[in-house]
Amino acid sequence: MGPEDAGTDKGSSDDVRIDFNQRVKMRDGVELSVDVYRPAAPGKYPVILLRTPYTKVELTSPRYFASRGYVFVAMDVRGRGDSDGKFVPYFNEGRDGYDSIAWAAQAPWSNGKVGTFGGSYSGRVQWLAALEQPPQLASMVAMVTPSDPFVEWPTGLPLPPDISWYHLVSGHVNQNEKAVDWDAVMKHLPLLTMDEAAGRSLPAWRDEIEHAQLDAFWEPLRYQTHYDKVQAPVLHISGWYDDEQIGTPLNFAGMVSKGPEALRAKQKLLMGPWPHRVTATPTKIGDVDFGPAAAIDFNGYVLRWFDATLKGIDNGIWNEPPMRIFRMGENVWTDEKEWPMARTQWEKYFLHSKGRANSRMGDGVLATAPPAAEPADKYSYDPADPSTFISEATFAQIGGPDDYRAVERRDDVLVYTTEAMTADRAVCGPIQMNLWAISSAKDTDFTAKLLDVWPNGFAQRLIDGMVRARFREGMDKPKLIEPGRAYAYTIDMWNTCHTFKKGHAIRVEISSSAFPKYDRNPNTGEPLGKGTRTLVAEQQVLHDKDHPSYVLLPVIPAK
Repeated sequence: MGPEDAGTDKGSSDDVRIDFNQRVKMRDGVELSVDVYRPAAPGKYPVILLRTPYTKVELTSPRYFASRGYVFVAMDVRGRGDSDGKFVPYFNEGRDGYDSIAWAAQAPWSNGKVGTFGGSYSGRVQWLAALEQPPQLASMVAMVTPSDPFVEWPTGLPLPPDISWYHLVSGHVNQNEKAVDWDAVMKHLPLLTMDEAAGRSLPAWRDEIEHAQLDAFWEPLRYQTHYDKVQAPVLHISGWYDDEQIGTPLNFAGMVSKGPEALRAKQKLLMGPWPHRVTATPTKIGDVDFGPAAAIDFNGYVLRWFDATLKGIDNGIWNEPPMRIFRMGENVWTDEKEWPMARTQWEKYFLHSKGRANSRMGDGVLATAPPAAEPADKYSYDPADPSTFISEATFAQIGGPDDYRAVERRDDVLVYTTEAMTADRAVCGPIQMNLWAISSAKDTDFTAKLLDVWPNGFAQRLIDGMVRARFREGMDKPKLIEPGRAYAYTIDMWNTCHTFKKGHAIRVEISSSAFPKYDRNPNTGEPLGKGTRTLVAEQQVLHDKDHPSYVLLPVIPAK
């Protein structure tokens, strides 16, 4: 949900004119505020529209594009910054987006072509506006875009760290995040009143908890079921460590397979080794350095896209492969044709043990041979002492390529590791865990994590996922489980593109919590987000001939 600015090249102040706080009237009479950056030379130009909830006062990219022949319009969304009205996250953005595009297309400095631009919140609002089918929308650059409800948070509840986002945007100006002890807030129960613990009434937070399953409340925010309505080419951008990464490959693949026929070949995907703030294109995250190739000319990349889609410049972009993705481990860029890749070899890596896979000191093994007769691995999941997901307790960046060796000392974390690789092994695509498990509870969680274990023991998180038992059949079909019964669970672990180098090992962790990334399941089966009572759940992970638990890896054969 973070900021969406694209760079630091400010362009020349001599060739850019700025008109601050221009008023744009929406169909219901509410006026929104825009700052307009345009070439000083008279004329009509294509328009790049950024609609942001983060206030438009610290943007640096507008001058870059305005100095290169575009009008850049930065708009405060309804209820934020200098715009009038009440801010209700996302619910007004489809209509307001349509009206804003129409206004920009008819302005005296516009040639009638409008492209939308932005990341995170400003990425998702582009999709919601596109569903309204504004005829002037000619291009989109959607970065680190949030998905439909519950795709990213399959617990039925918002991610606990996201309450800091609701706090930040709870007024017309950004609120003080540093004044709140977010670590303490994370521990508060029930989730419904976490806003009180943070010291601020947050109605949108409570609304989400009141609708803890996919129902009619969420329908206005869904776009990933309506790709056929989007009438513009899209440049999709994200990073493998973007904490909302799952949406971008989904959107690219969705537009290629389900978008209007004429636009299926007009989609591009850029995936780097970056966190949520992709515009910074860092070469190093935490202790992992992805090399100089990880840093790109981000503004230049976007400019080339707009030159082709808004100015009609034949710069060769349509003759290039539609995907440019970074393969971590090798730290190289590769050009690809489709997602997932057609040459993928889907390989099952099965869980094995003698019944004591608890912690990295246990006997868990990950191997391609299926299991035979093996005892289950057992552990106790106590919501009062949950397994840790390494992250700050705020929304800005949830997780990264962190070292999980300390977490793997816990007995409520099952650890399964392959032998060291005898040759490089590339894994690139969606990751899925198929898990057989038993719980003593009526409802509980199971988490899975994929890691690269370096020769020195460093356990680098690549990606992870979770399933809440009551939603095993879908977010619209909650159903409690029968204690003591074995169930098959499918855990979407999102995507990665990584080469396990020779001498490294592949590891999978299984647990029942990843706190504070996901809320703690209280194991009671009671309504979500409203209780304070917790129970300890006795968990069993099965891996035998009749219950083969495995992670499905998209292995890319060596050329």
